[in-house]
Amino acid sequence: MNMRNQWPVLPVVAGLASGLLTGCGTQTGGSGSNGSSVVMGMSDEVLATDPASGYDPGSWLLFNNVFQSLLSFPKGGTDPEPDAAEKCAFTDTRTTVYKCTLKDGLKFSNGDALTSKDVKFSFDRMLDIDDADGPAIMFPMLDKVETPDDKTVVFRLNTPDATFPSKVASGAGSIVDHRSYDADSLRQDGAAVGSGPYKLDSFNDDEAVFSVNEHYKGNAKVNNSGVTLKFFHDDRTALKTALTQGEIDIAYRGLSADDIAEAEQSDPDSGIDIVEGTSAEVQHLVFNMDDPVAGRLGVRKAIAYLIDRDALIEDVYQGTATPLYSIIPAGIGGHNTAFFDTYGARPNRAKAAAALNADGITDKVELTLWSTPSRYGPATDQALKAIAGQLNDSGLFHAQVKSVAFDQYEKDVAAGKYGVYVKGWVPDYPDADNFTAPFFGEGNVLDNNYSNDSITGTLIPRTAAQSDRTATNEDYRRLQDIVAKELPVLPVWQAKQYAVVRDNVYGLEYCLDASTVFRFWELSKA
Repeated sequence: MNMRNQWPVLPVVAGLASGLLTGCGTQTGGSGSNGSSVVMGMSDEVLATDPASGYDPGSWLLFNNVFQSLLSFPKGGTDPEPDAAEKCAFTDTRTTVYKCTLKDGLKFSNGDALTSKDVKFSFDRMLDIDDADGPAIMFPMLDKVETPDDKTVVFRLNTPDATFPSKVASGAGSIVDHRSYDADSLRQDGAAVGSGPYKLDSFNDDEAVFSVNEHYKGNAKVNNSGVTLKFFHDDRTALKTALTQGEIDIAYRGLSADDIAEAEQSDPDSGIDIVEGTSAEVQHLVFNMDDPVAGRLGVRKAIAYLIDRDALIEDVYQGTATPLYSIIPAGIGGHNTAFFDTYGARPNRAKAAAALNADGITDKVELTLWSTPSRYGPATDQALKAIAGQLNDSGLFHAQVKSVAFDQYEKDVAAGKYGVYVKGWVPDYPDADNFTAPFFGEGNVLDNNYSNDSITGTLIPRTAAQSDRTATNEDYRRLQDIVAKELPVLPVWQAKQYAVVRDNVYGLEYCLDASTVFRFWELSKA
């Protein structure tokens, strides 16, 4: 999720699992009121209960369960399908007019009817408030929303955008009750009124309590009687202890590689299982193209030739991630291996030295790698120190690491004070567009002073307008090849997902897939 001046929490052990490799089975429980309540703990914060503001993984987890969107991602799928809508489609060949027809009988959790007026209100409100920590940044293409009648919504776009349905299906498309929210200000009481499978009963610094919404009408079948979400505020030890002592049923997001390794080696009769899968979350080194050191192509190439991702993942992450050699991660259409093809997988000192010499650099390169201690996972500082060690071992660099608290880190990045720094990325929706346009489009979120006319003027607009997403693969290949050659960023790793659960909990495999949606309703407990 690409917050305007803030990136999301990216734990080392977090991601969007596409498959269950170990642990819980596929059993499902009973229907809503007959199932057991499930307690889940996580280290992420829920920064907002108002969907016009929240743009972080924790908040979107809440939105996806309390609010409904016109479309949603089916479990295991990345193509949005109707949810609050009966049907949706582009009505023109330019992908600029998108029309949806609502289902009959939709209601919010308070019993109010949901009509097209609420849909228009929700989008207009989000855009008008334009909160700095909200998702309005995702909709620069949205010109206006029309409501010809109570069941019809028409979105008119100012530029073609074939990914618009995916954006609507995300947490940014949450529909709120126009009677319960002010049009020009955020809700401040921590309450929420939506039409999703759950209603939010209470919310405070320590926990959020959800019960089944009896008025819900949508695609989900609820397999429990409610969910309690406990917040551990980056305290990994407390999260792990709560699970082992049976205080929570699921530990999701925030356990370290050491914690996972320990759990994998635990007694088979301990009553704890591990759910593992792949992910679309990524981490990059970012280069400030105006920096006197990192701005030199020879320096960036030398780093690309020297970094040893396999050693980094083995030594620091203990196998809880995979090497990343592309801008678009594996599992997302348009993925290629541009950085592997260009720089290889093993350190190559000779090529690194040649790159420096070609740029007229003959002395050791003095370099600082900037990190922030917890925002992108508990091992971020350790990982940057390992990378600095790899550079120094070549004899070509004298690299050091400095770690700065996140608030100051973001200010310094925006001010251009850092030459090389780390950034993580959690996708808003599972499409290559979300891994390219925010990084390399107009006003990119990296703050690294990079621009390429071919990318911004041709490739991004052309891929955005292409309704057949498979037809964009060649353009995305070209884009990644350009980035690998010019090196404004260097992909490092792609996360795996781990959820640690009690062995009487089921359905996790349906909560962790490439759609980024954690589906409370799929959870059940024997």
